[in-house]
Amino acid sequence: MTDLFTADALAALLQVIAIDLVLAGDNAIVVGMAAAAVPLAQRRKVIFWGIAAAIALRIFFALITTQLLAIIGLTLAGGVLLLWVCWKMFRELRSHGEDEVAPDEAMSMPESGGIGVAGTAGGAAVAAAGATTVGAAIWQIVVADVSMSLDNVLAVAGAAKEHPTILVIGLVLSVVLMGAAANMIAHALHKHRWIGWVGLVIITYVALDMIWRGSNEVLRQLA
Repeated sequence: MTDLFTADALAALLQVIAIDLVLAGDNAIVVGMAAAAVPLAQRRKVIFWGIAAAIALRIFFALITTQLLAIIGLTLAGGVLLLWVCWKMFRELRSHGEDEVAPDEAMSMPESGGIGVAGTAGGAAVAAAGATTVGAAIWQIVVADVSMSLDNVLAVAGAAKEHPTILVIGLVLSVVLMGAAANMIAHALHKHRWIGWVGLVIITYVALDMIWRGSNEVLRQLA
């Protein structure tokens, strides 16, 4: 625990917390938009299994990614992957997230054909309600979660660097936020867009740092 009380460790911890907050909110939005595309009576099941899948995948990737990053070259590859995630986040932030739907919003939305739905945020998703089965919606969430959970673990591992205690704290925090506070974070991100931009800057920095460190590892190996 002594490594928590250095300036470098505290800076890494703050980066990890910011990354967890932004990516947990993004995951909640994915769950909400998928749930909005199924009939109202089945949305609770989609939301439950979607969040359960996200938590399970995050734990799974946490168990394997820290070991994989010890392999020469994979830190570089992880940094490149994370940079691609940054590009996706940039495009989403630039579009102002007009179609974002959080899980509780999906639960309160009327089914397709409701008056005035098309003009609301997420109306496009609701207009398709009934056209997507529960299984298809859950599969959509799982596919998105595979990418987002790996992104989260890579970002946390990259920010934690040589601080294993902070790595563990970050991964536990990501699971807790996804399970307990993701919906609240999704609303905060939607209302205060600057939070997303701050998160994007931090994740971009982590990605570039991973590319720099990974490149040096590869060059040392080749020398």
